Amino acid sequence: MQKLSDAEILRLNFMSVCEKRLKSEGFQKIAGIDEAGRGPLAGPVVAAACILPDDALFEHLNDSKQLTPEEREILFAQITNNPNVVYGIGIIDEKTVDRVNILQATFLAMHKAVAALPIKPDYLLIDGSQLPIFDIPTEALVRGDSLSVSVAAASVLAKVTRDRLLEKLDADYPQYGFKQHKGYATQQHLDAILRHGPCPIHRKSFDPVKSYFSSREVQETFFP
Repeated sequence: MQKLSDAEILRLNFMSVCEKRLKSEGFQKIAGIDEAGRGPLAGPVVAAACILPDDALFEHLNDSKQLTPEEREILFAQITNNPNVVYGIGIIDEKTVDRVNILQATFLAMHKAVAALPIKPDYLLIDGSQLPIFDIPTEALVRGDSLSVSVAAASVLAKVTRDRLLEKLDADYPQYGFKQHKGYATQQHLDAILRHGPCPIHRKSFDPVKSYFSSREVQETFFP
């Protein structure tokens, strides 16, 4: 493994302040939680929960949005291949998003991610300002994926997992370009919806897809 620079070690140590504070208070199994896919027009929302060992220093670990796809893939492999890292993934499909709304679907994904952990954490650090209800002490961290190593690791796991799912779905619906935009509202994606209409993995509760389904006849055609 390449030796980390002093600056990188300093940066990662700064991102470990939350975890170190909590461990000084007696908590040992601190899980960072983050999600990917709240904003897209199509596909699932994915959450990840991750507990890192004290000595884990992953070079370039950061908010997944600040990383290139290549950097995310490298970090995903390093995190998931480390035998001392504990993680869980939760996936909630687009139909549930439409049924319960995106915030509640995100909370469901977070619950599934925590339930998928092979050990029960004793503290949760969650990216954002809104918290789902857990029977575990929980703390909201605004921009937590830039401030906490465990939340940053969770953000990478969630983002890569979701991106891979959308790349697979691209094979089923190649006309929409999911491999490129991952379901987000790019001009390419909007043009494809206008040209082909929505497909079964589009979120019917999200505009402009929602507006497209204002016609009952069109809705029954695409979603019988």
